[in-house]
Amino acid sequence: MRLLRGLGLGLALVAGLTAAAPAGQPQALGMVLEGLRSTRGQILVCVTRSADHFPDCTKDPDKRHFAVAARSGAIPLGLVAPGDYAIAIVHDENGNGKLDTFAGIPREGVGFSRNPVLRFGAPSFRSAGFPVAGAPVEQAIRLKYFL
Repeated sequence: MRLLRGLGLGLALVAGLTAAAPAGQPQALGMVLEGLRSTRGQILVCVTRSADHFPDCTKDPDKRHFAVAARSGAIPLGLVAPGDYAIAIVHDENGNGKLDTFAGIPREGVGFSRNPVLRFGAPSFRSAGFPVAGAPVEQAIRLKYFL
């Protein structure tokens, strides 16, 4: 019984360390990449709250737009204010800082939060959007390669 009480206390302490910030406070945002074809190049990341600037958020004044090393696994994206967000990523394999296409078809991998079905063109903000409020959020993003 003493062991169980001690275990319960230990679990409570661990839970306290990973507990969410109070509602209205910035929360941790991260993503986990799945299906990366290679570790060449870089991952271009766009995190936005604006449907008008999705999936290319380069002109969004409130964006998070950056590049990280191409690797599978968890990638922290920092703290974000509560709200609705969408993430778009490009596996820029040749490192030229943009999505390369052939006849409008991506030559490099692309991925979006919530992994919406990709048909002709990028998904809408609504289909890729997710809320951030009251707890850390991690999006598992599956890369899609067309060529």
